[in-house]
Amino acid sequence: MSKTINLTLKVWRQEGPEKKGRLETYPARDISTDMSFLEMIDVINEQLTLDGKEPIAFDHDCREGICGMCGAVVNGHAHGPEKGTTLCQLHMRHFSDGDTIVIEPWRSRAFKVVKDLVVDRSAFDEIIQVGGYISANAGGAPDGNAIPIPQSVAELAMDAAACIGCGACVAACPNASAMLFVGAKVSHLGLLPQGRPEAAKRVQSMVSRMDALGFGNCTNEAECEAACPKEISITNIARLNREFLKAKFFSPE
Repeated sequence: MSKTINLTLKVWRQEGPEKKGRLETYPARDISTDMSFLEMIDVINEQLTLDGKEPIAFDHDCREGICGMCGAVVNGHAHGPEKGTTLCQLHMRHFSDGDTIVIEPWRSRAFKVVKDLVVDRSAFDEIIQVGGYISANAGGAPDGNAIPIPQSVAELAMDAAACIGCGACVAACPNASAMLFVGAKVSHLGLLPQGRPEAAKRVQSMVSRMDALGFGNCTNEAECEAACPKEISITNIARLNREFLKAKFFSPE
């Protein structure tokens, strides 16, 4: 049988990108510990609507930890205090009766606040557009043994491909760096033979676009790895750096 808890929420409210934001306090009464964090916000929004007030705007879609849409800073932690967990998978049983929870949006020059907890993450889309793909005509499904790939390499590529582009790495980084995101995309394509022909062009284009969008530099703090809900390793940043240096020094112009 589930139990209920009472909480105090301090939520960032901001009407638009050019408006001044502030923290507002809301009581959260009789919250079931079986609820997810987003379901808890749904309950608060229902009450705000009944009271004739503007509900809290927040991003969400699949609510299964797949889409990467959800995301907020909860008590200073991107996606909340649980490791390897998206905000939609975080459950209220991880909080205690009487807790005060501070909820804020991602903080980054490249992620503009749209409203309340919603930020514009289209900067990630722009990085993908300049190199996060292969342009070879893949045709039909190849035979499983047509291109032999070592199991260890395939596993590394799959681990990098697990990135859902939620932006937690940027929110957690003191420099608002997107290196873990870009490193994951460069790794999952560059490790496989299908992605090698465009590897040099890809890494230079993606890094150049990342810098132009205003993301900060990586200083190896590793907060990104700690905050990533898919536990993407910072070894992908090291691989990104190696690929970038190889492209700069050994690739034809």
